[in-house]
Amino acid sequence: MAHPLTIAVLLGGPSAEREVSLRSGAAMAKALRSLGHTVHEVDPLPGALRLPAGTDVAVLALHGTYGEDGTVQAELEQLGVPYTGCGVAASLFAFDKVVTKRRCIAAGVPTADFAVFNSVAEWPEGWQPPVVLKPTRQGSSVGLQFVDATADFPRALAESLRFGGEVVMEKRIVGRETTVGILDGQAFPVVEVRPKHGAYDYANKYTAGRTEYLCPAPFDAATTARIQEAALGAFRSIGGRDYGRVDVMVRADGSPVVLEVNTLPGMTETSLLPKAAAAAGIGFAELCQRMVDLALRSGRTD
Repeated sequence: MAHPLTIAVLLGGPSAEREVSLRSGAAMAKALRSLGHTVHEVDPLPGALRLPAGTDVAVLALHGTYGEDGTVQAELEQLGVPYTGCGVAASLFAFDKVVTKRRCIAAGVPTADFAVFNSVAEWPEGWQPPVVLKPTRQGSSVGLQFVDATADFPRALAESLRFGGEVVMEKRIVGRETTVGILDGQAFPVVEVRPKHGAYDYANKYTAGRTEYLCPAPFDAATTARIQEAALGAFRSIGGRDYGRVDVMVRADGSPVVLEVNTLPGMTETSLLPKAAAAAGIGFAELCQRMVDLALRSGRTD
């Protein structure tokens, strides 16, 4: 058994992904309690974060704004409390899809062509459908729009803009959707994501039974290695540490294209990082413990 700690699991928060965060946090709290730790579940108030006395480490189960954008990380550093996941700068970089893409490009990591919009506009010159629209600073497929016809673009852009002041448009990559979990600098087995109907949107992502997950994904060894290399390259490009998850599309020729980096992946019963860890022989409780160990090792002094 690990040395007993006093752990604050931060869950809920103010973002649009609050319900998913509550589920992630409850699952992590239960697992850590099973290992003998004293665990407090804390629903944080931005700008007024309070932790129980004697907290050894904060486990972050927050998603979206405040949790993944570096804000709570900065508050925890001011308090001098180690925390799980990436540091302030990496969280900020990864949460902004445009910054992530630019850092990937600078690092030679393959990513889709993109354009940025701050207001409703007509179809841009030089582009051909299909494209994907995403709020620049949201997660969990919040505000995601698929556009297959130019006439649908203004409406879809307006809808995506509702979730933030900036939207990134990407060329839609046709291929197989995968994700790669990363723990302590190592890539887990690749997970292939196959929605039973439609795209891998918010509903299909968080509703049990609506998506099929194959892990390890059925790729040959060379393709698997390319996918994992692209994921690790993207994670390093934003300065990621400890753990994360990188979403990667795979074209028919086996070439990977990085979509985005998740610095606080979901930890619910349908989440992909635990599935990948299980395929690597790491159970859910052990995964949570390793996250805690990494936080304590890093010390979170950056």
